[in-house]
Amino acid sequence: MNKTILKRIYEVRDEQDGYRILIDRLWPRGVKRETAHIDMWAKEIAPSDELRRWFGHKLERFEDFSVLYTSELDINPAANDFMKLCKEKLKDGNVTLLYAAKDQACNHALVLQKWMKDRLK
Repeated sequence: MNKTILKRIYEVRDEQDGYRILIDRLWPRGVKRETAHIDMWAKEIAPSDELRRWFGHKLERFEDFSVLYTSELDINPAANDFMKLCKEKLKDGNVTLLYAAKDQACNHALVLQKWMKDRLK
């Protein structure tokens, strides 16, 4: 069964990745566009600049951030198109959501993955 994978953009690409989508609003530091190996840059579904700055990857804000970002996704028209694309790509293989955050346990990719999982049921 195909799945949605989370991966830091700095990790090596492998054959399990499938369709690779960068989900950050800002281009990751130190990554060259020519060698990023992304199929799509979905910056329009990333958290708003205001929410991203407020969150600041602070663990104590993650729960509130998750609620606020989920609310943004629920009203974001681009998120619906994003989901349609991901559903199509999942028919053929995995979809890998790429992000730059250092903290793998406290970032927007986790929230987006859960939001997607809830809609893929």
